[in-house]
Amino acid sequence: MDCSNELIESAELFSGTQLDQNKIEKAAMDILVAIGEDPQREGLLKTPERVARAYEEMMAGYRTDPYTLLNGAIFTVDYSQMVIINDIEFYSLCEHHMLPFYGHVHVAYLPNGKVIGLSKIPRIVDMFSRRLQVQERMTQQIADFVNESIHPQGVAVVAEAHHLCMMMRGVKKQASSMTTSAMLGAFRNRLETRMEFLNRISKGA
Repeated sequence: MDCSNELIESAELFSGTQLDQNKIEKAAMDILVAIGEDPQREGLLKTPERVARAYEEMMAGYRTDPYTLLNGAIFTVDYSQMVIINDIEFYSLCEHHMLPFYGHVHVAYLPNGKVIGLSKIPRIVDMFSRRLQVQERMTQQIADFVNESIHPQGVAVVAEAHHLCMMMRGVKKQASSMTTSAMLGAFRNRLETRMEFLNRISKGA
């Protein structure tokens, strides 16, 4: 597998440590009391435990080892045309309000002798989305990780998301969405390559 220590750097915040469920349960209990609820009423008796289990899943990206994630699924292939993986669903929590944002990520790369196993691209998206995030950084991290994994001719990532911190609080704009992109190598340097990618994802091709 053609990987380097750069993978750990691109998968920044990987800790490998276990989530402290007891602390999360206590924090959830404190929140229930702080908002004026009764943690002992029937519907809330197991809520702190449920919250801890939910956070274990939603924050799994902190404990995802990038080497284990790839698991050798990098292959030598004589193919240099564009590879596109469309409409990868993701769910994340914004680091400003710890409210969800969710949407789709489109990933493309131009191979340079190596390709990544198809199922690994959504796993890469999950690794960076399942942690406290901002969409801009997540988009760049995905692109950097693919780039450092196989050193292709270029990488392109576009993320489209709805943010509950805008939809259910603050300005309360339910129809608004946010689009971010990261273009590396040929996608940044060659307009025709970039436009081919953008046209193809806009058509769902």
